[in-house]
Amino acid sequence: MSWEQHEAAVRRLQESYAAIPAGAPVRLAKRTTNLFRVRAESTAPGLDVSGLAGVIEVDAHAQTADVQGMCTYEDLVAATLPHGLMPYVVPQLRTITLGGAVTGLGIESTSFRNGLPHESVLEMDVFTGAGDVITATPDNEHADLFETFPNSYGSLGYATRLKIRLEKVPPYVALRHVRFEDAELLAKTITAITESHEYDGQRVDGLDGVAFAPGEYYLTLARFATAEETGIARPHEVTSDYTGQHVYYRSLQERAAHGQGQDLLTILDYIWRWDTDWFWCSGAFGAQNPQIRRFWPRRYRRSDVYMKLLGLDRRFGIADKLDDRAGRPRRERVVQDIEVPIENLGAFLEWFDAEIGMRPVWLCPLVSTGTATGEQWRSYPLKPGELYVNAGFWGTVHVGDDAENAPKNRAIEARVHELGGHKSLYSEAFYDEPTFAELYNTPNLDAVKATYDPDNRLTSLYDKTVKRR
Repeated sequence: MSWEQHEAAVRRLQESYAAIPAGAPVRLAKRTTNLFRVRAESTAPGLDVSGLAGVIEVDAHAQTADVQGMCTYEDLVAATLPHGLMPYVVPQLRTITLGGAVTGLGIESTSFRNGLPHESVLEMDVFTGAGDVITATPDNEHADLFETFPNSYGSLGYATRLKIRLEKVPPYVALRHVRFEDAELLAKTITAITESHEYDGQRVDGLDGVAFAPGEYYLTLARFATAEETGIARPHEVTSDYTGQHVYYRSLQERAAHGQGQDLLTILDYIWRWDTDWFWCSGAFGAQNPQIRRFWPRRYRRSDVYMKLLGLDRRFGIADKLDDRAGRPRRERVVQDIEVPIENLGAFLEWFDAEIGMRPVWLCPLVSTGTATGEQWRSYPLKPGELYVNAGFWGTVHVGDDAENAPKNRAIEARVHELGGHKSLYSEAFYDEPTFAELYNTPNLDAVKATYDPDNRLTSLYDKTVKRR
């Protein structure tokens, strides 16, 4: 992607925006999504983002990249790994875009040391509600836009270009899966690793875990390694392949049950280890059944394919019809990522086991680095320097006729708030407006929006994430 091609794509974007009638909703015309919100149908044309999905330039010496906003992490990683580089944080799913991760939620196993995707952004071009393209940096005249953009979910505009920092990575990742039976010991170990970046004297470069059941928790410690550092003569011959018959999340239990829980992956396979089976959600489509998996083409074992299958279920109500026919209670969809302070992790897991009962749960520690001046991001309720744990859970719970009122999701919101945490807004939210304003600092968001979207053409954050039904 040349700079000239990029500029031409930005012009097409601006022209498509000018063609949208005043008062009509503004949305992106894109094929894929990683949002789990029900969105109102619209006949208005979407923004033309064709030509904004590539990598413009990788500067291997400076360890930076200029990337278009609609570029997927799959394409971004494909451009950086040949240079021995990767983004500071690569979210788990291939089709998450860089712009989407920065304006929304992005997290992964490097977040305990690198924070969140927006915290490695050096500058960004934002297409605003005024139809302008603004270059925002931490210290220019548009620093207010730069600091408010994360977690704004398109309510301030869309990133057309981002300059990000990259870090050096070797070809392999050595894994160790460690089991814990006590949630408090789990939390203490996470804290110790976050402070030292070590465990048992070995460096830890990536840290995440899975709660399979009460008393069965695993931490996966990742150490980025050269071929020599693996201690294996021909490491490429023994790396695990979880795009085939084996399922990654099951390996945590299986390997830990047979000694030290060691594993070895290529850096590419480690980055996408969760995407192949959409964590564990591919099981809902039969993709983990060995007989079905054998005939399920590898190219279709990926999160965006499962997302399309889920869309068909939503459209035709397949799961509801099967439940009705079998006499089962109606399901409530519970798809959330929440964050709680490390000291409250055990309390949350105990409550979640008792009240929700969904398993497994993904655990990902994170520490926000804060803004360039060390302050809290204006729309992102994380205290810089403090350790949180993201808990991700994605599935359904049988609740009966009350499913439409989302009792489980509302209970989760209330409990997380009590524990000093918050949740991502990529999925359904049910907060009342005053609580939402307190949690996500919408007074500041409204003030910045008034500057960059004076005619209020873009949907507000609350209307987009809560009132959109």
